[in-house]
Amino acid sequence: MFPDSPLHSRPTRTRREFVRDAFCGFGGLAVSSLLREEEVRAAGATTKQPHFKPRAKSVIFLFMAGGPSHLETFDPKPLLNKLDGQPRPAAFGEAKYQFINRDAKILGTQRKFKQYGDSGTWISDLFPHTARCVDDLAVIRSCHGDMVVHSAAQYELFSGRLTPGFPSMGSWILYGLGAETQSLPAYVVLPDPKGALEAGQPMYMHGFLPAALQPTMFRPGDRPVLNLDLPKNVAAGTRRRTGQLIRDLNTATLDPADEEFHARINAYDLAFKMQSEAPEVLDLSQETHETLELYGVGKEPTHDYGRRCLLARKLVEQGVRFVCVVAGGGPGNMQWDAHGDIEENHLRKAAETDQPVAALLTDLKRRGLLDDTLVLWGGEFGRSPEAESGKGRDHHNLGFSMWLAGGGVRGGHVVGATDDIGLRAVDKPYHFRDIHTTILHQLGLDQHRLTYPHLGRNERLTFVEGKVIREIV
Repeated sequence: MFPDSPLHSRPTRTRREFVRDAFCGFGGLAVSSLLREEEVRAAGATTKQPHFKPRAKSVIFLFMAGGPSHLETFDPKPLLNKLDGQPRPAAFGEAKYQFINRDAKILGTQRKFKQYGDSGTWISDLFPHTARCVDDLAVIRSCHGDMVVHSAAQYELFSGRLTPGFPSMGSWILYGLGAETQSLPAYVVLPDPKGALEAGQPMYMHGFLPAALQPTMFRPGDRPVLNLDLPKNVAAGTRRRTGQLIRDLNTATLDPADEEFHARINAYDLAFKMQSEAPEVLDLSQETHETLELYGVGKEPTHDYGRRCLLARKLVEQGVRFVCVVAGGGPGNMQWDAHGDIEENHLRKAAETDQPVAALLTDLKRRGLLDDTLVLWGGEFGRSPEAESGKGRDHHNLGFSMWLAGGGVRGGHVVGATDDIGLRAVDKPYHFRDIHTTILHQLGLDQHRLTYPHLGRNERLTFVEGKVIREIV
């Protein structure tokens, strides 16, 4: 190093110089700590201004875990039945699958499609209830992703990346907009009671974003949150003073850079507030009999998914920013993962979810909530045109369907197309990153400005450039 270089260092010569240098250095550390503390405290704690005027303020993701078949739901392909039992024509090209062989034969469908609503959108007989809401739906028939295995495809659906450790779209949205409610968690996952999914809890998580942006995982079943009952014979003022004492003791020795500790303190504060306000939100017995019947609560097979969809409505009504309602859990056939028998699987899963999904759209609309609540329906991929095990379909990522509703989305529209056997998106293909970009856009967030510094790079949800699906906004 040259002596006149600005980076040249020399030993401190006097006590005065030592005090001066130490003061500046410790001052910088203090400022850095204060800034970091403010950043952590601000993450998700309060409402933030969007980048531009939003059309939506909250999102409900109806996650159909396992991969519902586009060929049995929203993308009719008459040619499938004509080619049933025959090899895939070479003109359609190749596709990589996880389980079926190269000599697999085309599988026709037993589903019947009809046009519904003023828009004339085609929907299969799996969804008679959702069909009545068709003019609120924007169906995207040309979705595609990069992976054909559950775990990686689920990570990509939620975070835009193929591996765990990256923030989910729920955490990104909370990072960009903050929380509207201080008495309920701002990002909630309502899991399926049948069990965990291949990607596990990491697909929902906050990754490298501040821990305050992590989701709150509600419990499956009729008691999504335990211990909400107020302690008996303890005055509210006493409880408040006790909570403040615990907070003061925690913060007295708190490292400003310890995000996990900050998040834990915030969780204690939130738990105190939830005991006062959450019981009413989580109590479905206060809903009218008509509303419970609308969602199918109290009868099978709709009770579980119906009560969770109703809870999603109540949560966004109280200002919760992002709610994920999972349909499908546990091993293969308990999800929309129809390897063995597409008919048995999809008839069962549709019977569980169709009425609750339609009820949610109807209920949001009649309460004036659909205007600023964006609803997304879909899974991590679709299903193959070829048969697996004679009556099933394999995973398929080259072309499949999802839909959006509310939140400024133009309902009654169908965007894009797959080829004549549903193998590949051929018209206006849209990747998961385009779905993410469109969701952010409707929330008033610019994908280029919603960034977070991590390991020397400004990370973002869309990773590479995403496109807003202009046809539906």
